[in-house]
This record gives sequence, C-alpha cells and structure tokens, in this order.
Amino acid sequence: MATKALFNTVVNWFIRQRIDQIQNFMNHPAETQNGVLFSQLYHAENTDYGKINGFSSISSYEDFQRNVPIVTYEDFEPFIEKARQGNPDVIWPGYIRKFAKSSGTTNAKSKFIPISEESLEDCHFKAGKDLLSIYANNHPENCLFLNKNLRLGGSSELYENYNTKFGDLSAIMIENLPFWVEITTTPSKKISLMSEWESKLAAIVSEVRNEDVGSMTGVPSWMMVLLQRVLADTGKGTIAELWPNLEVFFHGGISFKPYRDQYRKMLGKDINYYEIYNASEGFFGIQDQHGSDEMLLMLDYGIFYEFVPMDSFDPKNLRAVPLEKVEIGKNYAMVITTNSGLWRYLIGDTVRFTSLKPFRIKISGRTKHYINAFGEELMIDNVETALAKACEITNSTVSDFTGAPVFMKDGESGAHEWIFEFVTAPQNLAHFTEIFDGHLKSINSDYEAKRYNNITLKQPVVHMAKPQLFYRWMSGRGKLGGQNKVPRLSNDREYIEPLLEMNK
Repeated sequence: MATKALFNTVVNWFIRQRIDQIQNFMNHPAETQNGVLFSQLYHAENTDYGKINGFSSISSYEDFQRNVPIVTYEDFEPFIEKARQGNPDVIWPGYIRKFAKSSGTTNAKSKFIPISEESLEDCHFKAGKDLLSIYANNHPENCLFLNKNLRLGGSSELYENYNTKFGDLSAIMIENLPFWVEITTTPSKKISLMSEWESKLAAIVSEVRNEDVGSMTGVPSWMMVLLQRVLADTGKGTIAELWPNLEVFFHGGISFKPYRDQYRKMLGKDINYYEIYNASEGFFGIQDQHGSDEMLLMLDYGIFYEFVPMDSFDPKNLRAVPLEKVEIGKNYAMVITTNSGLWRYLIGDTVRFTSLKPFRIKISGRTKHYINAFGEELMIDNVETALAKACEITNSTVSDFTGAPVFMKDGESGAHEWIFEFVTAPQNLAHFTEIFDGHLKSINSDYEAKRYNNITLKQPVVHMAKPQLFYRWMSGRGKLGGQNKVPRLSNDREYIEPLLEMNK
C-alpha cells in the first residue's frame, strides 16, 4: 500500500506540470492558434491537397480563407479514400496508416477519419493526460492512481485493408496506449477490443466486478447499461457497495443532464463528474472547473478552429470566423483544420461560447440534428434544459428520447412529436408535456413565437416508450455500445417512425 501511495503522489506531481502550458494558451489564444495554423500549412504544403490549394502562398488568415474551401465529409472523401488506399502525401505528409471508422449520427454511410501519428500523440493522447492533469490540479487529495480506471469505449476489431487499419477510435487508441496505462485500467485490452456488444458486456462484468475501481471513462448511456449489469451480477444495491473508492466519472459523447439523477441513485454516493468533448476528428474540450457545465477549448492540440454562425448558416455559402471574432451566447457550427490532414472540415457539431477569457464552450447540438421545420430553430441544449426541468417538477427521469416534426396537413397547424423512455415515469404525462412545452417557450423565443395561439405549432405530441424500446431499436440497427448515440432530434421523421411502429 505504501508503494501505491508513493506511485500516486509521484504521478500526480508529474502530470500537474502541464498546468502552466494550459494556462499559457488560455492567456494567449490568438498567438497559439496562429502558430497551429501556419505550422500545419508549412508541414502540408507539398501534399496533394496543399499543392491544389496553394498552401505555400498562404501568409495570412485571409489568404487561408480565400484559398481553402470549407468542406463536409462528402466533399473531402475522395482525398481520404486515396490516402486510405495507401498513397503517401495526400492530405498530410507521409503515410496515414490508421482511420477511425464512424457512421456518425447524421449519415448512415461509414466515414473513415484519418488518424496520423501526430494527431494520436499530440491530440488524443495528450488530451487524456491533460484530463488527468486538470483533475489532479483541482483535487490534490485525489487517489486516481491507487485504483483502476474503468473504461468503456465503442471499441471494435481493427481490420486490415489497403495496408491501412480502420476501426473505432477507441480501438485505435487502446491498441496504441503505453503499457503503464494498461496496468491502471480495466477491462483488459483483449476484452476492450471485443466486437460483439453483448458478449463483451458479459466479459467486462466478469472482470471488473473483482477490481477496485476509482474512476470511470465513457458515454453516460452505455456506462449506465454496464453498471446496471454489474449490480445485477453482484447483487449489490449500489455501486458504492462494490467500489467504495470510486471518485470521478469522466464522461462525453452525449449530454449528462438526463442521467445525473439516475447516476446519483445508482452509485449511492456523491462523486465528481468531468465532461469531455472528443470525437474521431479530434479532442476539443475539457471541463476545467469543478462543478461547471462548461468546457475549456483546448487550443494547442494541433487543431485550428473556425466557426460558422448558425443564424446565417447556408450550406451552399459557408462563411466562418476565427476564434477571436466569436461572441458569447451565439450558436456556431465548428470548422476544424487538424494535424491528421482535415482542412477546414465541417465537423457537424454546434457550440455556444460561455466565456471568451478564456474560451469556454458548451455543445449546443448538430448542424443536422435540430428541428427547424417551422422556423423554430430548436437545438438539443434547449430540449435538454426543458426536459431536465420537467423531470425535476414531476419527479420523473428519462433514459432516452427522440423528437421530430409533425408537418402541417389539411390546413392544420404543425407540431413536434416526442418519444420518451422513462426510468421513473411522471404520474401525469399531460402535466409533464405542459411543463416541457412551457420551458421550451421560456428559453427559445422562436419556438414561443411559433407556438403563439397554436397558429403554427400545436402543443407537443408525447408518447411514453415501452421499456428497452431504444435499446431494441439500436440493436436492430447494429448500433449497440460505445460511441453509438441515439439521434435526439431530426428535421424529418426518419427515426421516429420506426420507433413509433415498434412502440405499438
């Protein structure tokens, strides 16, 4: 035990040395970002993409805007495919051997996101260390390295193709983690890389039930599924009975709001919660303040950021602004240029700035995941805030949900239609709906205007889902586990129709 305590003390001291560098980019954001941009351009000027877009002639941000187009995955795919087939110097110097396969939440087609050695080391792995550094700095008394970290990724097998590898980002990371991480992590690499979700879940439960877990990392929805299985397998009433030293959950991928109360009850103790913002394309944000719901935008990971204001978002004429020109409270679509060869890439997420000194953000939604069928501009953060209030007032909890428009027909007003799967259902669904609708009006003036006198939008249509509806739906789509997310909002009825059919 004395050896473990010494190890914990030494590692804590070591990882906190990074704090000064984080403080530096917080104090000098524009200089840091300019350094990132021109370093990337210099490194990639002799690539195919660099030659096509004249990287060598770019000497200012304005040149960069003029020379290099903002692209979606579909625009950029031919270059990615050429690199994936083993050709060097296409979008980034040398060969890119690893690609993170992601279906995304807005396109059923598989995407292959390039993962260069630089992005793996200087972005993804660096962010993991920074997360621990920030947490250790905020909680000097922590015991992170006395106990195991329970990780739950969307890992799948890595497949060889074209002399390159592709798989989930988590699989790529687990394959390449240093040995000391494996010593402090559960489950093992072998189990983490299992591809079939149900078999992997059983194997994870069998292993982790005997570990002393002090921290957890994963997506809230899937981690909850795992923890529920652990409780069922062990017969424990709460996780605290099994893992009394659990102190923190590092979570990301989806909003934690709908799950907070459920975790509090299931864990049986108060722990710390730290949010992260990562994706296959890069690691972008870390909650740097204890108890906050904002994330610090990480500016020295080899990612140059630009932002397209959503109030003027036009897919055919995208106009971005640099970091120093963003405003607090506005929704922006994020555009990234990365050290894995993505150039002015529209990632699909929208963010809202909560602070400019330093730059802190909240994820507000997706460029394609919103409801705006009637000019209401309903974003996911509006919905989750209103939903949290409705749950609080009605003493209910929601595990999953999705929403879509009901289009106008035969002269009738439109509406929004929702399916909520409750862990604890409200006594009166109509009262729940009324509160939910009322709070949407209070936080979204466009929605309120469309709801006025039911002229454009009638009251929402709300359905109570059968137990495990979303789990069965995701299973039927082959989307169980890890990085797969239930689509929360859609501007059409693609997701809600099959769910309604299954819910009959």
